[in-house]
Amino acid sequence: MSNIKQVLEKKFTNEVFFDKKLLNYSWFNTGGSADIFFKPKNVEQLSSFLKDIKNNFKDISVIGACSNTLIRDGGIKGVTIKLSSNFSFTKLLGNNIIEAGAGTFDRKVSDFATINKISGLEFLSCIPGTIGGAIKMNSGCYGTEICNILTSIKVMDFNGNIKEIKNNQIKFNYRNCDLPNDLIILSATFEGKPSSFQKIKDRQKELITKKKESQPSQIKTCGSTFKNPKNLKAWQLIKDSNCKDMSLGKAKISEKHCNFFVNSGNASSQDIEGLIKKVKARVKEKTGISLELEIKIMGRF
Repeated sequence: MSNIKQVLEKKFTNEVFFDKKLLNYSWFNTGGSADIFFKPKNVEQLSSFLKDIKNNFKDISVIGACSNTLIRDGGIKGVTIKLSSNFSFTKLLGNNIIEAGAGTFDRKVSDFATINKISGLEFLSCIPGTIGGAIKMNSGCYGTEICNILTSIKVMDFNGNIKEIKNNQIKFNYRNCDLPNDLIILSATFEGKPSSFQKIKDRQKELITKKKESQPSQIKTCGSTFKNPKNLKAWQLIKDSNCKDMSLGKAKISEKHCNFFVNSGNASSQDIEGLIKKVKARVKEKTGISLELEIKIMGRF
């Protein structure tokens, strides 16, 4: 460990950190530290880093904006990679096709499409987080999912090799896809339809208003905690199971939306995960339905 640590410190002086606190990277504002934290400044550096560590570390994790990720209090074992701001960009490729870096915020891609009079990406204005995470979980809302507009992605494997994957090579499901965890999404292309600026802007505003009316904002949360079961709403099941007033430590359920769990003060990740388990058990007991997580839980206890 000491030898590879010295190599990494020398070669990636400004990009690699050891025992890096992750608290400020999580929207829950909880979690422990990463053993090794790497923030590459470009694709070449990411590839070089992966080749350097491949014989030394089995545990490699990739995080984005962590808008739907609960990092446990024990932190993340091995290597944690987070793409730098250099992976945030938008380009117009023509024929209503947009390329976006994996580190680009979803809202920024939606705004870029609006400016260029490309419709179909309005829903992205309501999705927190970045493009890489949105693709991994097939994010969606108000009748549209990322798979409906995605044409291709560019990825890097843990050996540092780059390849392109077309939409039809990926199996998308509700809030999930079959992309293996040893691929790092670098960028993606999306295709929309031509429309007028005002029509797109009005639709974008309509969706944002809907979101503000039904979901909490300006709080420590990672959004929808559970997936909606087929033909049902998770929040309704939680409410009907009398869970809305449940809490654990400083972890509680949002008064505005029962499927949003909140760090109301200095909650620990253990508090939040414990509350999630309590709610899941109560819903199962009352309805017979076993809720599936939409948020991702990662790290050590």
